[in-house]
Amino acid sequence: ELGQTLERMGQTLRDQLPSSKNSGRGWVPPGTHPDPRPPDEADVVVVGGGVVGWSVAYWLKVLEGWRRRHGMRVLVVERDPMYSRASTVLSAGGIRQQFSLRENIQMSRFSASFLRDINEHLSVPNEPPIDIQFQPSGYLFLASPQNAAALEATVQLQRDEGVQVTLLSPTQLKTKFPWINTEDVAVASYGLEDEGWFDPWSLLNAFRRKATSLGVQSCSGEVRGFVTSANHVMPPAPSSARIKYVHVYMPDSLEYQPVACAIVVNAAGAWAGKLLEADGLPRVLCQPPLPIQPRKRYVFTWHCPNGPGLSCPFLIDTSGAYFRRDGFDGDYLGGMSPPEVEEPDPSDLSVDHDYFQEQIWPRLARRVPAFESLRVRGSWAGYYDYNTFDQNGVLGPHPRLENLFLAAGFSGHGLQHAPATGRAVAELVIKGRYETLDLRRLGWDRLVDGKPLEEHGVV
Repeated sequence: ELGQTLERMGQTLRDQLPSSKNSGRGWVPPGTHPDPRPPDEADVVVVGGGVVGWSVAYWLKVLEGWRRRHGMRVLVVERDPMYSRASTVLSAGGIRQQFSLRENIQMSRFSASFLRDINEHLSVPNEPPIDIQFQPSGYLFLASPQNAAALEATVQLQRDEGVQVTLLSPTQLKTKFPWINTEDVAVASYGLEDEGWFDPWSLLNAFRRKATSLGVQSCSGEVRGFVTSANHVMPPAPSSARIKYVHVYMPDSLEYQPVACAIVVNAAGAWAGKLLEADGLPRVLCQPPLPIQPRKRYVFTWHCPNGPGLSCPFLIDTSGAYFRRDGFDGDYLGGMSPPEVEEPDPSDLSVDHDYFQEQIWPRLARRVPAFESLRVRGSWAGYYDYNTFDQNGVLGPHPRLENLFLAAGFSGHGLQHAPATGRAVAELVIKGRYETLDLRRLGWDRLVDGKPLEEHGVV
């Protein structure tokens, strides 16, 4: 199995390291060494310490079992240790079952089950129980007459997958949520179970603490370069290659640390595409490019004392605008993705406040008349790891970089799918196949074949 192969590769890498490194720092259990630099070697290097990266690291340690005599050495590399620009903690924190792609529905169902029993998975001895502050208020998708048939078909698919979701006519919608203006709404779908929102920071920390307790090591730094088996090969170029080292650059320094590795997992989120353009990776082996880009998304918060009450769901309007409650005292948050031709500059996380006044507020006030008198309280911006090809995650092995695995491109639903994503990638690394969910369609082949997967539920 791949786990045994990985162990052999790791031993080969250790044998090839210079003797000075073998007798030096080497692998150090977490918390036992004050040196912030990464180790000289690791079996698996996970690039990206967001919730997806830490989920991968956690599941690698859970699934390795007793196969490996000395334990798999997993390193998580995160360039933003304060998470000031991290997609995970800057998201709206939603989880829903209402997707139109079967794989996304299945991943949501797995993640919902995981979060429901989170303390069975991620609790750490002698630490307080985990509370991700889940609010089970459901999602409410509104459809115009033009989109009604598509929504009804999607709901049937969701029901086939075991999702508890109901369809509401405009009359039923108005009865259940009197504060909604049902003009131009032909039908709505409402999630009855395993939908709502939670605190992203709590989930990230829970994965990180648990993974660290299982022996995962982490460091602050940025992976900007690689050494592969093709770097010193004379022409013609090989048809494939293996990554032998990753170069981890230290914060605020020109210095880098080479880390010998057997497996690399690209969980770099919005920068996953850029990672495959790094120094040392043969360009001919990285074609087609990974179509993942950072896309900036605004989230605004506001107060409206006469707004929807505690039964308020996470509402997705026919216009694409969305909102949910933010606490229990008339506070809300929401936003809207812009059209493709109006994408804001992603070079920083500044907020365009006019976007709320000119684009979002009129749509919200039309749907919820009480919002005509709302008062904006704050805002922030975060990143989608936007897959420009089909807005779905890219999972699994790279076809030409033999020991590189991908876990990015979720285009806004990476947080809620992180538990399922981590397990899926760990199964591929350790067992060489998917076992829990069959996610092969989310692999690289569709990029080469030019066959996008349609997901109508991207918000």
